[in-house]
Parts: sequence; C-alpha cells; structure tokens
Amino acid sequence: MQKLDTTDREILKYLQENAHLTTKELASRLNLSPTPVYERVRRLENDGVIKKYVAVIDREKIGKDLMVFCNIRLKEHAQEAGRKFVEEIVKLTEVIECHNISGEYDFMIKVVVDDMREYQSFLMNKLASLENIGSTHSIFVMSEIKNETKFEV
Repeated sequence: MQKLDTTDREILKYLQENAHLTTKELASRLNLSPTPVYERVRRLENDGVIKKYVAVIDREKIGKDLMVFCNIRLKEHAQEAGRKFVEEIVKLTEVIECHNISGEYDFMIKVVVDDMREYQSFLMNKLASLENIGSTHSIFVMSEIKNETKFEV
C-alpha cells in the first residue's frame, strides 16, 4: 500500500464525517476536479483503507438499551481451540466487537442487547455453550460518555 498524502487524508476526514458526499462535493471541498478525487477514493477502497460504508445507528432508539463488555478466559490455548472460539464468536449477532487481549483474560467482547433478561439468555444459552470457555466476567455500561467512529488521519 502506498503512503497517504495530504489529499488522501483530507478525503478520509470528509468521508468519516459524511460518507454520503458525492465525488463532486468532495472535489469542491478539496479544490480539485472530480476525476482525480474519484480515482483516489477508488484507490483507498481497493487498498482497504476504506473498508466499508455504514449507517451509524443510535442503539437506544432501536431498543438496544444494555451494553456489556464481557471478558473471556479460555480453558485451552492451543491454536486450534482459539481458532474454533473465534469462528463461533463471530456468528453471535449480539456480539458487535471481539478483541484478543493480553493479561488476565484472552478475549473481550462487546455485547449489545435489549435488557438484562436478554443478556442472561445470551450468556446462558449462547456464550456458555461454546466449548472452550473457561470463565467470563461481565462489565455493565451505566452510561456512554464517548463513542466515535472516526480516526485522526
């Protein structure tokens, strides 16, 4: 992948604020013609710098009132056991993030559900059914202070 120049970084800043901007609107903001802006955006997409375009939804407005960070310790740390855990955890729709971490636990997942009853059901019926789970530790979010989707580029 080639290095990002100032124009690439400006494109990324604008698209992180509003992914609906057209090539023409981006070009106008950058004082460039549309064709080179179009080519840069396509290159950023093809290089994987821009992974996808999404709508950011207010979870509470769709009834997802409970956010939980759950730390998971695996029983077994063999490569195959870890691979199988990852394969299974990505299938769980309640899990919106999964991170392999260092320290006392092996993974941290972010779970978003309607309420405590749904989380209990998730924990007992889905998460506990995964073979290699040794222990879990749930941390319940009382309020969300900052949640950004954009990076400083």
